[in-house]
Amino acid sequence: MLSSLSIAGFWSFLSSAVFMVGYISGSNLFPEPLSAEEEKQCLEKLKQGDDDARNLLIERNLRLVAHVAKKYSTSNVEQDDLISIGTIGLIKGINSFDVDKGSRLSTYVSRCIDNEILMHLRATKKLGAEVALNEPIGKDKDDNIVTLQEVLETNEKSVEEIIDLKMKVKKLYEKVKTVLKDREKMIIELRFGLNGKKPKTQNEIAQMIGISRSYV
Repeated sequence: MLSSLSIAGFWSFLSSAVFMVGYISGSNLFPEPLSAEEEKQCLEKLKQGDDDARNLLIERNLRLVAHVAKKYSTSNVEQDDLISIGTIGLIKGINSFDVDKGSRLSTYVSRCIDNEILMHLRATKKLGAEVALNEPIGKDKDDNIVTLQEVLETNEKSVEEIIDLKMKVKKLYEKVKTVLKDREKMIIELRFGLNGKKPKTQNEIAQMIGISRSYV
């Protein structure tokens, strides 16, 4: 489980992951895999609870995540997202690997990466056939966003509850305007479809404002 990673170690790993994603689109400059001897030493340290060894094993197997993710390049999920999802599988695999069972680490974590991506694709396919209750369907007379869930629940809520909800929504939008910087605010609004807009993908937003998908 992810909880076994130290906070500092986990953020250190994420930095390595971001570094790796930058090379996805056309270069093979991934962190080099560990040699057999280096991997053996790291696994021995991992067995003793060494977080640095765990993070190094994760970082040096990121190339494997990219390799497995390429198998699903024909799916509707963007490559950067597949890498992110596969990396979760890699972390789970490293954390649950038992060197005493005789399996090769690369074989074991490849299966974990594969499973994580497949679970996501199945969940996405299932959700695609469902109606999202929080999908914006219009605005009310006060120019507040109205969702399908609010419409369905209207008859079950008191006037006080409806007014309270509208006030909270209004405060949320005010916070978005005052807390976030202009570009952050724009990205959040585009990505999650705020203010009645249709949600956009990372790729669409990246093309609109001229930055990379990973930066979005």
